[in-house]
Amino acid sequence: MLRSTFVNRTARLIAAALVLAVLAACDKDKDVEPPAELVDFKESLSVQRAWTISLGGGDEVMRDGLAPAAVGDRVFLAGRGGDVVAVQAASGKTIWRTRTGAELTGGPGAGQGLVVVGTADGELLALDETTGTRRWSAKLGGEVLAAPAISESAVVVRTVAGRLLGLALADGKELWREDQQIPRLTLRGTGAPAIAGGTAVSGFDNGRVLAVDAARGEVLWEQLVSPARGRTELERLVDIDSAVKISGSDIFVAGFQGRVSMLALDTGQAWWSRDISSHRGLDIDDERVVVTSAMGEVIALNRRTGVETWRQNGLRLRRLSAPAILGGRVAVADFEGYVHWLDAATGAFVARSKTGGRTSNPPLVVGDLVIFQDDEGRVTALRPKG
Repeated sequence: MLRSTFVNRTARLIAAALVLAVLAACDKDKDVEPPAELVDFKESLSVQRAWTISLGGGDEVMRDGLAPAAVGDRVFLAGRGGDVVAVQAASGKTIWRTRTGAELTGGPGAGQGLVVVGTADGELLALDETTGTRRWSAKLGGEVLAAPAISESAVVVRTVAGRLLGLALADGKELWREDQQIPRLTLRGTGAPAIAGGTAVSGFDNGRVLAVDAARGEVLWEQLVSPARGRTELERLVDIDSAVKISGSDIFVAGFQGRVSMLALDTGQAWWSRDISSHRGLDIDDERVVVTSAMGEVIALNRRTGVETWRQNGLRLRRLSAPAILGGRVAVADFEGYVHWLDAATGAFVARSKTGGRTSNPPLVVGDLVIFQDDEGRVTALRPKG
């Protein structure tokens, strides 16, 4: 199993390198557009750094699926070096720290008394949410690059091999599995599954979204969101590498070289779709969907209709994180560790702050905080005021 996991991981790294090589070859005779330069503006929002913590073990070259998770007033963090930490959301005070000794690449997911993380060797580790003690571990047969989701009946996890699994809460025993055929060439990363009631929803590297019964693994529906187009494998990349967002009876999903879509939770029917390429993801509030495009644009769409309401081009090619919406503001981090704050109604810049380095994974909103974890394992909680 370890051998097959290693081969799988190596193949994906080679594929990622191939993508970069092809892109470079395509542009070798052209002027390469540089990232947008940051311009000064009059700030109208004050942003306070509430706390920061270093997890260690990070490597900004790799793109792992490590991002903060929260249950109530506790925030759970995981570092590539193997540390899993629980902190108080308001203060950042450490509640417990567990050194797993594993190379962590996905998670944490938290809920039902568990904190769950995935490893590069295809193992899932479950810790006690209160104490951090290990409860169980399970071999999955594929690297985990996204946070597991936890329902009342199962831990639901995606592997890089296109497999969605349901594991028992008590001991990690496999309850069900669903396999999707994935293309030979994909981006490094997988979309984290999401839970709504007893339904687990996940996107895949083939541009499809799947809904299953979280307890039994029965497929409820399957929807092709981003159909592959073009003749080359590079042109046909349609990965859904960001987590779907579920709000009430609606699902919102974004795909690379594909679409941003709103689907019905019960049937998978697409209510609207817009041709926007994104591998970082989106956030939603009562009025809008905000997405960061693959080209570094921040785009707001009307939640009910999908009609574009504004587009901010001032961060083009700055390799943005997914956005986070809090209190009428949109926060998004870039490859230099700057966090840019935009007015959610207009897209205008209102503040800029600095965290650490490149941030690939989505920020987390907890209360009045937005929490970012950069690719080197530094975690920063920011509190906007005004």
